[in-house]
Amino acid sequence: MKIRKEVVIGIAVLAIFAAALTFFLNIGKMRARNGLASRIAEISGRGGPPETIEGLRDALALYEKRIEAHVRDAAQTGVYWKILAVRLQDRGLHLEALEALEQAMNYNAEDPALRYLAGISAARVAKGTPDMMSADRRDRYYALSESAFLTAIDLDGSYSRPRYALGVLYTFDLNRPEDAIPHLVRFLELTVNDVDGMFVLARAYYMTARYGEALELYDRILSITKDLEKKMEAERNREHIMEVYYG
Repeated sequence: MKIRKEVVIGIAVLAIFAAALTFFLNIGKMRARNGLASRIAEISGRGGPPETIEGLRDALALYEKRIEAHVRDAAQTGVYWKILAVRLQDRGLHLEALEALEQAMNYNAEDPALRYLAGISAARVAKGTPDMMSADRRDRYYALSESAFLTAIDLDGSYSRPRYALGVLYTFDLNRPEDAIPHLVRFLELTVNDVDGMFVLARAYYMTARYGEALELYDRILSITKDLEKKMEAERNREHIMEVYYG
């Protein structure tokens, strides 16, 4: 009999806990709904359809499941376009990838990776067929690439890839090594001992006659890389700068 009482008490406690949890979840949903209704009313010129906050609350309650389903579908559609863009990039179809990325941004404009990918494809389109592209069109794609990388950085300052890509764009494509340097310095702060980043930064230092800093980077590369080809390239570049620097 004692065991039965304990079981009954346990079931009662669980029932009370479940009821309380349901109550608080409903309170949370109601608050979120009320907040959304207020936001819609504030941004609508005439309060939005329906005209009142109370009407908006009722409409949100009625269509809540439908709205959540649409949000999930939209998120999945954005993911689909992103995957498609990456597949197109893998096949070298960068113009088509840009179109897919534009669609993806319609669903998730705050995703910095989408901007980074767009910057990569725009730069590849600009360099892809120089004989078949006017200078103006090429410049537009380079400008699009630069803008996409900068937007990715604005969206996430700790995202290292667009900083490296921007450094490459400024150094090798746009002949603006001075603009590349701060982004590459920050890239190497975020990704310590990235040899490829060091090579690009050393090149930017060389192009801006900052020979001492370029030499330091090549020495650093030689001290950490185990790649024979990269060691040889660093040695060649270092010797060339030594000749220029010291005569």
